[in-house]
Amino acid sequence: MDKRTMHRAGELCRVTVGGYASDGAGVARLDGQVVFVQGGLRGEECLVRLTHAGRTALWGTVAEVLTPSPGRTAPDCPHFPRCGGCQLRHMSYAEELELKRGKVSDALRRLGGADVELPPVLGAARTERYRNKAQFPVAKGPRIGFYRARSHEVIDVDDCLLQSEAAARLRGAVRDWMARYAVPAYDERARTGLVRHVYVRTNRAGESLCCLLVNGRGVPREAELVRALRAAEPGLAGVVLGVNQSHSNVILGASYRTLWGADALTDTLCGLTFRLSVPSFYQVNPDQTEALYGQAVELAGLTGRETVLDLYCGIGTISLAMARRAKAVWGAEVVPEAVDDAIANAGRNRIANARFLCADAGEAARRLSAEGVRPDVVCVDPPRKGLAEDVVDTIAAMAPARVVYVSCDPATLGRDVKRFAGRGYRLEQARAVDMFPRTHHVETIVLLQRGTL
Repeated sequence: MDKRTMHRAGELCRVTVGGYASDGAGVARLDGQVVFVQGGLRGEECLVRLTHAGRTALWGTVAEVLTPSPGRTAPDCPHFPRCGGCQLRHMSYAEELELKRGKVSDALRRLGGADVELPPVLGAARTERYRNKAQFPVAKGPRIGFYRARSHEVIDVDDCLLQSEAAARLRGAVRDWMARYAVPAYDERARTGLVRHVYVRTNRAGESLCCLLVNGRGVPREAELVRALRAAEPGLAGVVLGVNQSHSNVILGASYRTLWGADALTDTLCGLTFRLSVPSFYQVNPDQTEALYGQAVELAGLTGRETVLDLYCGIGTISLAMARRAKAVWGAEVVPEAVDDAIANAGRNRIANARFLCADAGEAARRLSAEGVRPDVVCVDPPRKGLAEDVVDTIAAMAPARVVYVSCDPATLGRDVKRFAGRGYRLEQARAVDMFPRTHHVETIVLLQRGTL
C-alpha cells in the first residue's frame, strides 16, 4: 500500500523548484510526488497553493516566493498571467532561453534517444511587438482579446506587448463598432451570434490587413466598419470578411470577400518578396524567421549541385530560400491555394529552378520517382503534430543523404528523430531558435544524416 502523504487541492505547501516542465511551469517534489508550479522559477523556495491533486502528481500556483531566483523579474503586462498569450513574463530573457534550451535537449535525449550537443538558443534582438499576425477571439460584451490559459474564456485585452500597435488600434475599432451598432459576438456553445475572430496581418513596410471572421455571409453596417478601421489605422491596406460557419474551433474562413482595398499584402523575407493573403501560412516573427531559414540552408549543405525536396512547403518560403543555393528545388504542399501562391512567388522573385506540386508526401515521392528525380536533401517543416510514421517511411525510401527537419514542437521532433534512427538516419546537429519570446514555444532545426550509424 502506498504510504505517501496525501495532499488536497487548496492546501498550502512549501517546496523548492528544481527545474521546468515543457509548458514553462516550475517542477518540484513533495513527499515523493512531482509538483507542477505555475509561476515558479528554478532554485526558488516557494509557498504553493495546490489547485489539483492527482494520483501521481500535484499542480499548484505560487502563493509566496520565499527565496527568489536571480532570474525573476516583475511582469510588465497588466494582463499577465490571466491572459494565456504569454507564459514567461515573470522571468528574465536569459532564464527563458535556458528554459527553452533544456526543453529541446530533454526532448531529443529522452524521446529521441539522441546524444547531441545543443548550442545556446539563438535569442531574439526584439522580444516585444515582434508578431506580424494577431488572431483575437471575440465574446459577448463585446470582449476582444485572448483566451485565459487552458480555457475558452476571452480576456478583454486593450493592447498586447507581443502584437503590433496597429493590431491594437484595429482591435479597438472593431470593438467600438460592435458596441455602437449592437453587432453580436459569436457564442460557440449556442452556435449563435456573428463575429468570431478579428484577424490582423502586418508587413515590414508598416501596412496592415484586417479580416473579420464571421458566422454568416455578411455583417451589418459594413460601410461604417470600413470607415472605423480606416480612421483607426493610417497604414490599413485592406478590409476582408471571412465566412466561417463551421461548428468547430477552426479560426479561418471557407471563403473571403474584400470589403475595401487590397485582399493581400506583400512582404520581404530573406531578400525575397511574398504575397500574403489571409489564409497564407507565414512565420509570425520575420527577424527570427530569417535566422531560422539561414540555419536550414546551412545545415542542408547546399553547393549548387543538389536537388532538394521541401515537404509542407506552404507558399514556398523555405523552398525559394534554398533554390538560390541548389540545383533544383521541388516543393510539395496539399493546400491548392498555397501551391498557387508558391508558384506565383517563384515568378515574382524570378526563380526558375523551383517547381511545386499539390500533393502529400507519399504522392510527391511517387510523382518525382516516375520522373526520375531523386532528392539529395529533404526538408520538412510539419505542423505541431509532426510527421506521420508513413511519411518517415516515404522519406527514408527516397534515400536522401540529408534530412533537414524544422519543428515547432520538441516532443514530436524527438519522437520523429527516433523513428528516423530506426531507418538509418543519425542526428548530427541540432539548433534552437527563439521565434516566440515570452512564451514557452521554441523552434528547433535538426540535421539527420543517412548511413552514419
